[in-house]
Order: sequence, then C-alpha cells, then structure tokens
Amino acid sequence: MINPMGGIVLGLSAERTETVERHMTVGHFVPEMPFVYATPIMILLMEMTSGDAINPHLPQDFASVGMEVNVRHLAATPLGRLVRATAKVIEVDGRRVNFEVAVYDGDRKIGEGTHRRGVIDTAQFKSRFGAD
Repeated sequence: MINPMGGIVLGLSAERTETVERHMTVGHFVPEMPFVYATPIMILLMEMTSGDAINPHLPQDFASVGMEVNVRHLAATPLGRLVRATAKVIEVDGRRVNFEVAVYDGDRKIGEGTHRRGVIDTAQFKSRFGAD
C-alpha cells in the first residue's frame, strides 16, 4: 500500500507570482467597483501556491485538493502590480495538510491566513464522479 503522505513534512514551502490583470479585479466582476485585485483571485493564488509546495512530493496518481480557506484580504492592489504568494506546511494530519499562506504587493502584505488541502487518489476520485 502506498503512503501518499511520506514525502510531506513540516516546513515545505512554495512561492508563486502573478501580475494583476483586468480579469482578476473586482471591477471585472462587479461593474460599479474599482479595478483592484479580487479576493477570490487572491484565494486561488494561495491555493495554487499551497499545491505547489506539496504536489511534487506526492506519489504518482495522487493529487491535493482544497478543503478549507480562512484568509483576510488586507489591502487593495491596483492593475499592473506584481503580487507574490507564499505557502508553508504547518501541520500534517492524516491526509490533510495545513498551510500558512500570505500574499504581498512588494513588501506590503495584502492577504494572510490558513489553507487546508486533502490528498486524494485521483483514480478513485474520478471514478466517484464518472470521469475518465
């Protein structure tokens, strides 16, 4: 039996960057609002960065999926700014992995919180939903 958690240890981390584009802003989704970085897009960046930290350590045919997000969006970020997300493993509990996450605009922290991912067997997961 494969132990998918064997390579996941405390302290694993990753970093990811993206430039704020119009389709990533509140104004894109809600026309009367300004074109600043949208919270759901920030959360997606946090989730993807967390996956980056552990996915290379999972066996073939295993993946991680988001389970829980608890974050605060601290400051608005305008179009064209480069944002940087960080994620660090702070707890491994069975097939659940907890992360400390943050997003920065330069040196200014614009988001922070925690995120939990679950480790799944992709074949079993797909079979539950009739996917190939």
